Amino acid sequence: MKKIILCFVSCVISFTGFSQNEREFWLKQLDKISRPVLSNLAKDRLKETMPVTLPDRSDDPVLRTEVAYLEAFARTLCGIAPWLNIEEGDAKENALRKQYREWSLNGLKNAVNPDAKDYMNFRYPQALVDASFLAFALVRCPWLWENTDSITKKQVVEAFLQTRKITPSFNNWILFSGMIEAFFCKYAYEWEAVRIEYGIRQFEQWYVGDGVYSDGNTYHWDYYNSYVIHPFLEAITEVVNARNSAYASYADRYRARRNRYAIIQERLINADGSFPATGRSIVYRGAAFHHLANVVWRRQLPSELHPAQVRSALTAVLKKTMESPTTFKDGWLTIGLYGSQPGVADYYNNTGSLYLCTNILLPLGLPPADEFWSAPPEKFTAEKMWSGEDVKGDHFIP
Repeated sequence: MKKIILCFVSCVISFTGFSQNEREFWLKQLDKISRPVLSNLAKDRLKETMPVTLPDRSDDPVLRTEVAYLEAFARTLCGIAPWLNIEEGDAKENALRKQYREWSLNGLKNAVNPDAKDYMNFRYPQALVDASFLAFALVRCPWLWENTDSITKKQVVEAFLQTRKITPSFNNWILFSGMIEAFFCKYAYEWEAVRIEYGIRQFEQWYVGDGVYSDGNTYHWDYYNSYVIHPFLEAITEVVNARNSAYASYADRYRARRNRYAIIQERLINADGSFPATGRSIVYRGAAFHHLANVVWRRQLPSELHPAQVRSALTAVLKKTMESPTTFKDGWLTIGLYGSQPGVADYYNNTGSLYLCTNILLPLGLPPADEFWSAPPEKFTAEKMWSGEDVKGDHFIP
């Protein structure tokens, strides 16, 4: 009888405390990854404290070191922006958010203030990439922009305007230009619609089917559909549609493609949280599932995917990509997918690049009561498939 009671209590704990425990785990990862970047930038000490590691194959060590700080800041902020924007959570979470809001506001001020030691360079070509992630963060977190002082706002706008002189590469970079214009559009600044139109039209030409776009004229089997393409297309068109409905006719095609790629992403996650280590930029770790996390946060999951199974899948990825004892060194992320693996880096990678991994944390922008966090545990597809459970087949879309 005693064993039965203990078993019952164990089951109750697992089905009532799991969601809070998982959210706490995610918050711990957010804090562990983001704290060194934002706390030091807020004190105007990021350049002083952040070690910049470059791969042996770096194309320009001087340039890559110069841009590393903007990469770290913009990418970190982009991933935690939805969480910064909400008010929900227990006292501990709200206190943590209050601290991060303060750091983010002060960090933004130092990043664009020419008199600050951490003033960042928005002139180099790479700055277009990370200015866009910063713009994306501000689009995702209106609270941050609304609480930014007028002088800093002016300096942010001036920094973004500098990037208009940068010609984007003929690939996903055209969406970086588009995102900066989307920021201007959202917050009622003068914006250049043609930079957005160019990106939207070109990616229609690059759609290759089954929810996937080519990143340029030649298809690459990598995660750029998730790192950039789907999340940027969705956000840019949403901002413009709120202003003038210019892309309202795209809603159905984007929905079908978005849903299909979300299904593919969930199926790519192995039962242990690993996933195929293929293509460039694999050192971005959990950002390989930026799209899936974004769909969750926007409450756009297709009917084939239950929130609880996606929570299980993303938690598995988060655990796998963070569990190696060499993932961090002195508190900073190391180059690699599973721990320190500098050999898998691309020529443009540096310490700052790695912080795109915060974008797997987008679902923290949902309140604890949301189904994603509150629904009972559920196995994800790979767990079901490789334990012998029956699973529905997978099908192509045009």
